[in-house]
Order: sequence, then structure tokens, then C-alpha cells
Amino acid sequence: MQYTRESAIERLLKNYGPYYNIHMIEDDQTPITARCDFFEHSGQYVISKKAELWSAENEEFLYLLNIPHLTLPLFEQWRDYIHEDGMKRIHVGPGHMASYITAVFVCDTCDEDALKALKKCRIYKSFHFSLHGWMNFHAALVRVADSRIDANRSGHHVAKILKKVLYSQTRKGVSKQ
Repeated sequence: MQYTRESAIERLLKNYGPYYNIHMIEDDQTPITARCDFFEHSGQYVISKKAELWSAENEEFLYLLNIPHLTLPLFEQWRDYIHEDGMKRIHVGPGHMASYITAVFVCDTCDEDALKALKKCRIYKSFHFSLHGWMNFHAALVRVADSRIDANRSGHHVAKILKKVLYSQTRKGVSKQ
């Protein structure tokens, strides 16, 4: 199926909706169309919740960007902005295990140097020598013109999900022909 940038973002938001808190961005000054927040708490206790053996907090802040043609300066500008904004949202402390900041660039086309920079992007931070968890930055690119999806090394699972949501032929309601 061939998508436009808008229809691809709409489909992604529909699929992220049950799992993420979605915040639509209504600002003409930014290509960010939505921020999707995910929070998870896991723990184990004995008899009473007061006798907690362990707990772990995970969170993800996923940003969807609508950019017609991705260039290296645009990628670097929005990568830095999203990293900075995501770092402000992380709740670091005892029990924090992992936070993920994810940028999904949805574009028609992109420059080769922007694609190389995205694939080489590696931003990682540990908090208190990992005792209070870590943060990892995921970057993914959806090129709707040629139905191609790429990601950085730490975002390979994001690319798998994007491929399944956007381009899988065995989706619910779509028969394989």
C-alpha cells in the first residue's frame, strides 16, 4: 500500500493509541505532529505491597515528525531538539530502569548524508553508573515515496514495528493476495 506522509502518521497514531498517551502538536513552527508517551511499572512483593522486593520503571517518549524532504541540517536540528525535550521528561531515581527517546521521521525523500547520519546516530546515557537506569535514543525514518524504513542500530526494533504496521500484507482486515 502506498501512503502519503499524513496517512502514514494517521495509521501509526491509530496503532499507538491503545498503548501510548498521545499528545497532538498543533504548531505550524514545528514538523512534530505528535508526541506519544508510554509508562510501565513492574515490581515484585511478598504478601503485602509494603514488602517490595524490587520495582522497575520504564518509559518511552516517541515523536512523530512530518518532513517533506529530510536534509542533514534538518535531521541534526530535530534530533537535538527531541533529545533535549525528552531528557526533560525522564523521571530518574531509584526504581528507574530505562527510558527511550524515539524520533520517527516520516518524509517523502531524504538526502543520502541525512540517512547516513540517522543510521550512525548513537546517544546513550547512564544515570548514577546505571544504578538509576539509562536512556537510549532511537531514530527511524519512513520514506513513503519508496516504502522504505531505516533506523539507527538501537532503533532496529522500532523499524520492525513500523514495517509491520505500515507494510505488512497480513494485517487484520487485509487478506494476502
